[in-house]
Amino acid sequence: MALKSGNVAPDETELLELVRTQPAPQHVAVIMDGNGRWATRRGLPRVAGHSEGVKAARTIVRAADALGIRYLTLYAFSSENWSRPSDEVSMLMSLLERSIHRELPELMARNVRLRVIGRAEGVPHEVKRGIDNVMDETAGNTGMTLFMAFNYGGRDELVDACRALARQVQAGELRPDDIDDGRIARALYTGGAPDPDLLIRTSGEMRISNFLLWQIAYTELWVTPVLWPDFGTHDLYRAIVEYQRRERRFGGV
Repeated sequence: MALKSGNVAPDETELLELVRTQPAPQHVAVIMDGNGRWATRRGLPRVAGHSEGVKAARTIVRAADALGIRYLTLYAFSSENWSRPSDEVSMLMSLLERSIHRELPELMARNVRLRVIGRAEGVPHEVKRGIDNVMDETAGNTGMTLFMAFNYGGRDELVDACRALARQVQAGELRPDDIDDGRIARALYTGGAPDPDLLIRTSGEMRISNFLLWQIAYTELWVTPVLWPDFGTHDLYRAIVEYQRRERRFGGV
């Protein structure tokens, strides 16, 4: 099936048919941007945008799982986001604490495993307890792995990986000359998962924003002006169709 010609955009059903003509990407990562702007444009408090963003995330998790995507990584809260106004951060923490508990039954029903990546230091105790509980409950699930990047920074991840490897060298467990791409990859927060095939960024910003700096070396990028709360299955399918059309050469010809 081919895309419609001219200015006629394919509908969601047509996009889904296109997606299913080829294998889905194994790992999709998403920078979920634009919650605050979505709310501001509607004269709403910024936290309203974050609440709608949670709904969008739920929709995309369901769609990715249905497509057979094995790994989905969502950039939920960066280590730099603590610099936002304290009332917004506090509301975000409360929203996350409620949301992650509310999503557990569906994660279990869908056989989805949750892994939260980022530093635990500085995370409020109640939030961390809720995160740990959901990770423990879903640890045995064998379906899609959902990575939630929370209090996450790509440079922090690389620093922590270097420290872990340095401790192994110091303990005599590892020789410096044995450190290669594979060992570094396994020392990252996402150790054991393949690198993302596709990185989606919403809100039109042309930045990586300190996200998965090692892992996205050869990831295909897709940027949309759609703000995250408005991002739906139609947008996900369009991103995947675009990805499937590309020729990935990984530095070759």
